[in-house]
Amino acid sequence: MLEEQTVRDEELNEEMLMQLLEEGELEQFREEFLSHHPYDQAGFYEKAELETRQKLYEYLSPKEMADIFEAIELDDDEYENLFKEMNSMYAADLLSFMYRDDAVDVLNNLTKDQVASYLTIMPKDSAREIKDLLHYEEYTAGSIMTTEFVAIPKNSTVRSAMNILRNAAPDAETIYYVFVIDEAKRLAGIVTLRDLIIAEEDTLIESIMNDRVVSVSVGEDQEEVARMIKDYDFLAMPVVDFQNHLLGIITVDDIIDVLDEEASDDYSKLAAVSDMDNFDRGPFSAAKKRLPWLILLTFLGMLTANLMGMFESTLDQVALLAVFIPLIAGMAGNSGTQALAVAVRGIATGDIEEESKMKLLFREAGTGLITGLVCGVVVVGLVYFWKGELLIGLLVGTAVAGSIFVATLAGSFIPLLIHRLKIDPAVASGPFITTLNDIISILIYLGLATTFLSNL
Repeated sequence: MLEEQTVRDEELNEEMLMQLLEEGELEQFREEFLSHHPYDQAGFYEKAELETRQKLYEYLSPKEMADIFEAIELDDDEYENLFKEMNSMYAADLLSFMYRDDAVDVLNNLTKDQVASYLTIMPKDSAREIKDLLHYEEYTAGSIMTTEFVAIPKNSTVRSAMNILRNAAPDAETIYYVFVIDEAKRLAGIVTLRDLIIAEEDTLIESIMNDRVVSVSVGEDQEEVARMIKDYDFLAMPVVDFQNHLLGIITVDDIIDVLDEEASDDYSKLAAVSDMDNFDRGPFSAAKKRLPWLILLTFLGMLTANLMGMFESTLDQVALLAVFIPLIAGMAGNSGTQALAVAVRGIATGDIEEESKMKLLFREAGTGLITGLVCGVVVVGLVYFWKGELLIGLLVGTAVAGSIFVATLAGSFIPLLIHRLKIDPAVASGPFITTLNDIISILIYLGLATTFLSNL
């Protein structure tokens, strides 16, 4: 690990590397390029043009390129094109040198023909392990676990366990947790590297292992796995089947990727974008991602406009009422979005459980009532001093108070309802809540105005 974490003080010199590639200085290029961390190498590879990448495939072995693909950050649709430009045997070897879970992530972004081709020509052991992982449903524990871990029999000694660990360490994703299995390969316990180092060599593993192991089912959702690893501060989590057979492990670095992916996904939905835009994506591609949501919101906006048309006679009689519509709709939208953010975050982190949902609703109702009353009183004063119209000020203030209260309650209730229906609560995104609150606020405001029109 120390060797992996060592990074040279000076930054990667892209100009010098490009010059070495152009001049065909193979040894000098390799010495300079491979002296940097794979993350920096991946950055150079991502920026490279096709001609440069072709030289990289020629100068770097599949194993060295596998290290780059372990650290690379690409859009899902970019993998297919990159692998098409490689020699098939080179690409298959690259995948076989990657950790199994990372190789599966890449293969999930390739065409079925590419996957079949690479699995056919790569080493049989690697192909078999990757095929097993490809069968698991996406976004489950099985889809992100790796089969490269260290397992030892519970009836072995510390001496034999250290020998097993020494032989397995080069290919294992982590050696700090060593998993203990029984004769049927069921998960029996866990020992840490620290336990093995301080124990006497003749000590039985069974006597020093921790048999109270927290594990996850192979079909568990990856968000729940991430939550468990965060709660327990684990470096790795064992994955088991329904009979408690040890199938693989999920390491904390994979969970960081999951958290990043889920956060981006939730933020995209809250912003009503199908997925987060990559800065390299062209305007037509970006527009294609955003247009479906915007068109849907346009129809919802037409509903709001139609609703306002129903109160046309009211607005004709007291034109001043129209001045305050953006104020009331904006305040309702903001308060609803605030409540939405609290509810969605609580659901995503697991802080909101079944018994605490009513507590959240009552709290948000109280919050909406207090903020609504305060804002309503402030608006009454502002309208009176601005326009000298006390009755209109009272009308607008009452509408503000009622709209904020209802919007806050809706902002917390809707994601809870959607979550109860087994739908991602993030789809109750900001624009939808805002549009709904526009409708509510207009109904309250213009409904009150129509009711008390004779007094205005």
